[in-house]
Amino acid sequence: MDIDRARTFLEIIESGSFLSAAERLHVTQTTVSARIRTLEDELGQKLFVRNRNGAQLTAAGREFQRYAQSMVQLWERARHQLAIPAGRTSIVALGGELSLWNPLLLDWLVWMRKSEPQVAIRARVGLPDQLLDELRTGVLDIAVLYAPKLLQGFTVKLLQEERLVLVRSKARDIDDGAADYVHVDWGPLFSAQHGEDRPGEPGLAVGLGPLGLSYILRAGGTGYFRKGAVLPHLAAGELELVEGAPEFTYPVYAVYPEAASERAEVMASLRGLIEVME
Repeated sequence: MDIDRARTFLEIIESGSFLSAAERLHVTQTTVSARIRTLEDELGQKLFVRNRNGAQLTAAGREFQRYAQSMVQLWERARHQLAIPAGRTSIVALGGELSLWNPLLLDWLVWMRKSEPQVAIRARVGLPDQLLDELRTGVLDIAVLYAPKLLQGFTVKLLQEERLVLVRSKARDIDDGAADYVHVDWGPLFSAQHGEDRPGEPGLAVGLGPLGLSYILRAGGTGYFRKGAVLPHLAAGELELVEGAPEFTYPVYAVYPEAASERAEVMASLRGLIEVME
């Protein structure tokens, strides 16, 4: 079967319509329709019902979904294995959210170098939806995320119960804006938990934790950040915890295909993630 047809099938499921799938695949809607029509002819089953709201899977389509995922993942796995560098026995492709790379996933890269030197690493940084797309299509073996969506045929494993704590700058030579609250968008769960406990109206709102942290270290202010990220700055006297402020959970998860449990290099990678996050 043409692998592009399986990719197109999965893209329609993800995007919700033939038109959206065509835009994301950078092809015409006619091409998308032709691929699905050919696929349905080969399988002898109708896979989608098209209506005003987009495209809905039929019972046969829901059954075929896991096979399509397996085919695409197997194809990408074959491409990776054929590209194994000399002196290595396998490849693991892992992606993570940007705010996780320093220090958590950086520590993992070092752990893999020491503990699994025979495994070649393909490391990527991206946005959650992008990483999940690459995981679903087999480009990634593991995605490390804060709030992953549940995907059929994938395992979600809790790695760490991270905490978000409120800190403030201790610098003496900052201006009157030092007390400004810097709001970091830690996602909908944090926003829901945060509620009315916000320590003030944000003078600055950012979408990336490391950016907000770097800002208050340089310009002063207050904000919620990952406890692991602020510990060195607390020890150095650059920041201090705000006493009595509530803390919020921010768990980290690894997502990987169920079939990957049979691959030793993926299981070793997961062990490494757990060890460096303890």
